Amino acid sequence: MGLSFYSQFFSEPLYFSYCWTNFEALKKILVIRFSSIGDIVLTTPVIRCLKDKYPNAEIHFITKKNFSSVIASNPYVSKIISIDKEVKEVAQQLKREGYSFVVDLHKNIRSRQVISFAKAKNKSFKKYNWEKFLLTHFKLNKMPDLHIVDRYFSTVAELEVVNDLKGLDFFIDPKNKVSDLPFDNYFALVVGAAHQTKALTVQEISKIIDSVNFPVILVGGKDDKEKSEKAIFLSDDLSRVFNACGTYNLEQSASILEQSKCVITPDTGMMHIASALNKPVISIWGNTVPEFGMYPYIPQAKELVHIVEVKELNCRPCSKIGYEKCPKQHFNCIKNIDIQEVKRIVNRYI
Repeated sequence: MGLSFYSQFFSEPLYFSYCWTNFEALKKILVIRFSSIGDIVLTTPVIRCLKDKYPNAEIHFITKKNFSSVIASNPYVSKIISIDKEVKEVAQQLKREGYSFVVDLHKNIRSRQVISFAKAKNKSFKKYNWEKFLLTHFKLNKMPDLHIVDRYFSTVAELEVVNDLKGLDFFIDPKNKVSDLPFDNYFALVVGAAHQTKALTVQEISKIIDSVNFPVILVGGKDDKEKSEKAIFLSDDLSRVFNACGTYNLEQSASILEQSKCVITPDTGMMHIASALNKPVISIWGNTVPEFGMYPYIPQAKELVHIVEVKELNCRPCSKIGYEKCPKQHFNCIKNIDIQEVKRIVNRYI
């Protein structure tokens, strides 16, 4: 590899110049975040504030095709560039666009490839991987007391873009508004998560349904349908439950959250969508912890955010993301959740 590689890798245009002052030249800005649903939603304050600061600039967003729908209706985004697997699929387009600046909110090999093709001034956000390692492996918390949204904003500080504290954005196309729901008043319960050690079990879903004596709509994707059906089967009163899992697209599912009295959700993308919609959020944490900085973000109404977790477990957090099954085989971080606490919080809103 040698010195020549490092010289090339850290030379312009990959290396960010801290002497950037030519703000008038910012005509086209590319924001990078490839995945996932929640992480993309968490970038939306940066997108909005970039557009507010530079109203004449085009804001482009590059992500994976699987997640392009998350940002599809965002009015601040002029163009979405999507990839299936590799950045080279869009290499020529990136070269042609003539970007003034690239905001890297992912910081991985792919994002560095984007920067290389775009040949523009750029800045990447700090991921704190070492601090996350210390927290997951040694339970030593050296994470900054900052929400990831504020860490994202540090990436655009040199552009004089500041957080307007208006929270997250998630836009629902009018054609995706759901109007044929069986209940006018209900709470929403998010069934799944990207990793099983974040998600509620069938038993916990059923306990919440039975504990909160109020209509509930279960929200999730096609992969969550079987789990939701099992939970409903275990429940006492099927007349109060509507299973929306696997029936609606992402924006339609968001519409269901928007119409609810409150949202019960694990640490997953729908938690951040609920936050963007300014819904009361009862956020249930399994193997991950809020200290990672990705808890529900509603800065102008913090009283709407409720964290429910089993704090006394010395094995939490066991991962910064999650596993398919509990490494300790007990899964007490979810099984020992205080259902009565969840019920008390929900009762405030229903």
